[in-house]
Amino acid sequence: MVLSDVDIKKAIETGRIKIDPTPDFSTQLGSCSIDLKLGDTFRIFDYSKNAYLDPQKKDYSNEITKVVEVKKGQNFIMQPGEFVLAVTLERVVIPTDLMGRLEGRSSLGRLGLVVHSTASIFDPGWDGKPVLELGNLGRMAISLTPGMRICAMTFEQLSSPAKTPYIKKKNAKYVFQNGPEESRIHQEK
Repeated sequence: MVLSDVDIKKAIETGRIKIDPTPDFSTQLGSCSIDLKLGDTFRIFDYSKNAYLDPQKKDYSNEITKVVEVKKGQNFIMQPGEFVLAVTLERVVIPTDLMGRLEGRSSLGRLGLVVHSTASIFDPGWDGKPVLELGNLGRMAISLTPGMRICAMTFEQLSSPAKTPYIKKKNAKYVFQNGPEESRIHQEK
């Protein structure tokens, strides 16, 4: 069961779902979702240093990516075909009996912007800033403003609380992430 606007607002107000900073319900609350805003930190790929990515190589991303922080009042320009990681402004904490699902906004999708490539599900017990896998599928550059509404998160009720929430998994790679962390697939066995 997907939570409605009434249930999302109540869950945030009672602290069942924690979102910091607290959303402005008048602009961010949808019928069955809450909009999250774009943060000011991006991880960009330096395509000129390597001919390919090797997911099994330890810390490969640190060799071919760099973090860019956009200064207040400035925008981040995404070129056509570009892929970058970003984070939301908000930190989200999901209880053990709910899961979150991140979706793009239709108005941005109509410009060619996708906000997640594959990682749309946020496990019960998630705690951190959601990472966005931004892609510009269009033929024109897109100007992104930190603080703009970038995505929507929905919440679904589980049949029972998760026995092992994300925060307690020993192989959880992105617990308490605060920035657009690089892939940690090399940690998998």
